[in-house]
Amino acid sequence: MSRRNYIFTSESVSEGHPDKVCDRISDAILDAFLAEEPAARVACEAFATTNRVVIGGEVGLSDPGRMKAFMAHVPQITRDCIRDIGYEQDKFHWNTCEIDNYLHEQSAHIAQGVTGEEGRDEGAGDQGIMFGYATNETDALMPAPIQFSHAILRRLAEARKSGSEPTLGPDAKSQIALRYEDGKPVEVMSVVLSTQHTEEDQTSAHIREIVEPYIREILPADWITDATEWWINPTGTFVIGGPDGDAGLTGRKIIVDTYGGAAPHGGGAFSGKDPTKVDRSAAYAARYLAKNVVAAGMAERCTLQLSYAIGVSRPLSVYADTHGTGEIPPAEIEQAVRRVMDLTPRGIREHLDLNKPIYARTAAYGHFGRQPESDGGFSWERLDLVEALKKAA
Repeated sequence: MSRRNYIFTSESVSEGHPDKVCDRISDAILDAFLAEEPAARVACEAFATTNRVVIGGEVGLSDPGRMKAFMAHVPQITRDCIRDIGYEQDKFHWNTCEIDNYLHEQSAHIAQGVTGEEGRDEGAGDQGIMFGYATNETDALMPAPIQFSHAILRRLAEARKSGSEPTLGPDAKSQIALRYEDGKPVEVMSVVLSTQHTEEDQTSAHIREIVEPYIREILPADWITDATEWWINPTGTFVIGGPDGDAGLTGRKIIVDTYGGAAPHGGGAFSGKDPTKVDRSAAYAARYLAKNVVAAGMAERCTLQLSYAIGVSRPLSVYADTHGTGEIPPAEIEQAVRRVMDLTPRGIREHLDLNKPIYARTAAYGHFGRQPESDGGFSWERLDLVEALKKAA
């Protein structure tokens, strides 16, 4: 039986965190390729440091000549990302930083594993294991610590970009520790927040005056008590931030991107990868199925694992764990999810409509626990399999 009384902590990082700057650039380049051609192949990595962004990886369009011309857009896509995030520092400015583009064509040996004889995508783009998770402790069916950590940083980014809080900078981190009682979150034990700011004479106390109202706006009021510890900019001055303060790299915040440590992670990053890469698409499918399992009342919590081999279309295994909260046996859930969704890479892409430019928006504040959008963004957060799962179980 799972523990029912404990303290659990998760962290988030803002869109201006160096690693998230790189995730955003990688996903924006992916979106640009998918807008040009829905079947484009992209595996794009970015590295950012003082006054420089380096981009590399493998990409492909059906017409190699068109791809070469399209590469000319990559520097401007990168600058637009940095500008939208808000970096105009002396040593990291969207208009003056150096951009090195080393993208090249996809390996033919990789392509042969995922393309059938008639050009149809058949197999997974790589081997690996992917996990999805859902819990009924929040309305979004997400673990509360990561959901609220994300929400705090999104709210502060909104205030910064609107001009309401002009002294806040783009780089920030949050961390929430919640006390659970009988398996449900009931109290905030600590709030940790470090945010970049513009004025050297702003102290931790000054920053707390700015951010505390926004934090209280996000967290349930009855969870904050006299015992709640507040750690706001605990090291003091935080003016130098972003890639000038610390180098960034695509794919280095995989726990922030998923469940904040409340569930397993297969190890594969998401950003910069087109949906033939099951690191991304199968992780989305696993979340989609786990969320619908919980919404269907089959369990209070559900972890779902999928596994794949490169060039093989069917999942090698499907595993469900309801952590002692299931209304039906996990083996029946495993059978039901296979019945309601085609879990081949092609089946996932078509069911969730993933061959669209919908990825830059996922690069910060979590890939899960978001609202599905009218253009197909966050389609894996839909709850449209509830009835089908009930019938299939």
